[in-house]
Amino acid sequence: MNTSVMNSRNAVCVIVHDKGADTIATVLYAARNWSPQPAWTLPGGKAEPGEALDEAAARELKEETGLLVDPADLALVHVIHVEQGWDQTGQFVLFVFATDTWTGELTNTEPDKHLTAEWVTASRLPEPAFPTSTQALAAYQGGGPSFSRYGWSVTAAQ
Repeated sequence: MNTSVMNSRNAVCVIVHDKGADTIATVLYAARNWSPQPAWTLPGGKAEPGEALDEAAARELKEETGLLVDPADLALVHVIHVEQGWDQTGQFVLFVFATDTWTGELTNTEPDKHLTAEWVTASRLPEPAFPTSTQALAAYQGGGPSFSRYGWSVTAAQ
């Protein structure tokens, strides 16, 4: 049996939807080497090798916002195949989860990475926003599609 763990190129993000207020939890990333200006995004990050995706999403949400969610309360709502990753070392797959069940208060728990964490209107992210986060939110709001891609050249339908 092969017990080696593949080096994961999976990323996760969570749409935490306060349906009563019709707002979602967001973070404003500070400028970084892969983002020349601050940009709004959905909380998330990389899944660790060998880590279940729903557990990675819950962990990243807690790490970035202080919000706690049971992985069982996360629904997979979209998948984006990204042609070039944040680190410029190739493609990755972004798994987008959503929930309307959480505990805790939205907090900027990583002030070294984020300028703020805020509840914003659920209809769209403030600008500038990460394109994949905008794409994920649009798919969630529109009820689909369940899969999209970002950065790949368009191929002609046969």
